[in-house]
Amino acid sequence: MSKRRGTLAAMLSDQGFGNHKDCQRLVRNGSVELGREEGGALVWSVAEDPDAQIAPEGLHLKIGAFQLPWREKLYLAFHKPAGTECSHTPSHHQSVFSFFPEPFLKRKLEAVGRLDADTTGLLFLTDSGVFNHFLTSPRKHVPKTYRVGTKHAISPEQIAKLTEGVDLRGEDGKTLPATVALLDEKSCDLTVEEGKYHQVKRMFAAAGNRVESIHRVAIGAIKLEDALASGQWRWLNETELSALGFKEP
Repeated sequence: MSKRRGTLAAMLSDQGFGNHKDCQRLVRNGSVELGREEGGALVWSVAEDPDAQIAPEGLHLKIGAFQLPWREKLYLAFHKPAGTECSHTPSHHQSVFSFFPEPFLKRKLEAVGRLDADTTGLLFLTDSGVFNHFLTSPRKHVPKTYRVGTKHAISPEQIAKLTEGVDLRGEDGKTLPATVALLDEKSCDLTVEEGKYHQVKRMFAAAGNRVESIHRVAIGAIKLEDALASGQWRWLNETELSALGFKEP
């Protein structure tokens, strides 16, 4: 990650804690604590000067009950529950953004692509337009793996169609070849390198089956681990960003 130095108030504002004057007031009121690791533990001190020059690397911030490490950009992995929408203004369900702290939303956190309301699994969120474009650009072909449950048994003929590419109504040409790993007669892991509208459901429909459930288990080399329970999020680290082929400009 890139690192920069600036005043404490400016840094707090960048982290989503309000405008510059709001952040100056937070510091002067004694509401901000700064933490740095010493001997394997975080040592906290109350900030006093909003105009103090602060080196952000390794810095942790505590404002009231809210605590987080400083990050110039947000790169987050989220286990999306069923019945949630990837929208700031949802129509019928709870927004995925309701699972994140308010300062993240003030930093204009966005979902990287979208999952349907009934689709669960791995979702990335970020405030970096560069990262969002990198993963959603049709030219990148970032593989995404979905665990798919179907209404009917998945036949060898259907697998052959999916792996060769199928014609989708309203689309020009076939989908890119997919990878299918059969789990049992009515479920498989499907890996695709595109992000067309309702693609997984439409691909199975074109192959002669019907999707009953979709759970995204991986994006590129990043897998949805069991430790990340439904509705929980975590930071993506630099190793994982590199594994995706992404480097912060």
